[in-house]
Amino acid sequence: MPFTMAEEKKHLRQQVRKELAALTPQELRASDDALFARFLALPQVQEAKTIFAFWGIPGKEPETGRLVETLTAQGKRMGLPRMLPEHQMEVRLYDPAIPMNSAAFGIQEPSTDCLLIPKEEIDLILVPAVCYDRQGYRLGFGGGYYDRWLEHFGGFRVGLCRRAVLRDKVPTEAHDSRVDLLLTEDESLS
Repeated sequence: MPFTMAEEKKHLRQQVRKELAALTPQELRASDDALFARFLALPQVQEAKTIFAFWGIPGKEPETGRLVETLTAQGKRMGLPRMLPEHQMEVRLYDPAIPMNSAAFGIQEPSTDCLLIPKEEIDLILVPAVCYDRQGYRLGFGGGYYDRWLEHFGGFRVGLCRRAVLRDKVPTEAHDSRVDLLLTEDESLS
């Protein structure tokens, strides 16, 4: 009996979690270092004034907290997501002087004391995912927050995906959008 789309996505999420759990801390760190170096070298990143990123969950995503801190030190305005009711989210300015809050699923988010950044001020978004496929489509975590937020975003979209979990094809639906550029440790896919 064939899987429904939801079952197929759930199965793939479980499979990717197992593959990531098999990587050593040294392999994860080396992967992050390579991904971040490639991201920082992008002309679109160098030209961007405001970047919407995410604070990666250790073991599940690249640990982008280091990347956010690096870009902040370079003078970039860094936005981070703050989850809202009904699977909505807003973008708040990362301020290293204001402690982050722990939210559901181990996510770190900025405080409501941090400034709200309007979508139209964001030049580039770093889109999180469980994994990506070679066409730039992502398998998200299942809440639909980013699908809703990306719907009316006109800026540049970048994804980071560890080579170990890159897929040829992930299950997609009509509302799924792709990134403009997908980076692995050694490939740029657009």
